[in-house]
Amino acid sequence: MVYRRDMDEGLFDDGAVIRRVAREGLLLAGGGRATLLQIAHPRVAQGVYHHSDFTERPLDRLRTTLSYVFGVLFGTVEEGRAISRAVAAMHRKVTGPGYSADDPDLQVWVNATLYDTAVLLYQRVFGPLSPTELDECFRQYGVLATSIGCPPDAWPADRATFGAYWEDTVRTLRVGDEGREIAAALMRPENIPLVMHPAKPLNRLVTVGLLPKPIRAQFGLPWSPRHQRLFDGFFGVTKLVYPRLPGRLRDAVKDHYLDDLRRRLARRRNPLSTDGG
Repeated sequence: MVYRRDMDEGLFDDGAVIRRVAREGLLLAGGGRATLLQIAHPRVAQGVYHHSDFTERPLDRLRTTLSYVFGVLFGTVEEGRAISRAVAAMHRKVTGPGYSADDPDLQVWVNATLYDTAVLLYQRVFGPLSPTELDECFRQYGVLATSIGCPPDAWPADRATFGAYWEDTVRTLRVGDEGREIAAALMRPENIPLVMHPAKPLNRLVTVGLLPKPIRAQFGLPWSPRHQRLFDGFFGVTKLVYPRLPGRLRDAVKDHYLDDLRRRLARRRNPLSTDGG
């Protein structure tokens, strides 16, 4: 694992596979898949349903998630620690009958959806990573769970163990009413900027197409041969075009949320700052 120890640097250097994968803005297309997989777990769905205004403010949840991911993976060590402490503090409030956001089982599942979605999308567009690269990326992704308090030994020991865990979990999950209600709002979001509304049909297509079939069926999301052709066509074009985009464009999502995090941390250190955003 490629770690940086200097507090002014990050946990990983730019040669780390996780940075190569997670920097890509295309991973934003997997946000819906990861979220639906998370709330397919009834206890995760309970926590979101009872402690989040996700359906009213979907972009705020996205901001929190991406600030955390990019802060830990691309920020300095101290920036990663700061956003980790903030997320852990929020999680301590998410508890109720039968569920807790601090439950290591739930932390592992949530992180598993982020890892699996990132690797799935990256390889679909850029081609397969080598077994060595996949092993490295898998080990490195564990930091997103352990940074908010998940015991290190809770993350599967290796990719083979993870594969068995993933298949078993997807096979045995039973989506609850809370999960279906959240999913319905996610698939047809209303409280988003008007400029984003034209992208909603494409977002639904990509989200539903990326889901494992058993989970898709439990959410009652329709999928037809026509949907599959459109889905394949979208990724066919993406595979041709996206890797040829300038790195600055492909990094735009990461850079935006990392800059946003740094502005918020600066205001926390200096409450009198007039810096906007």
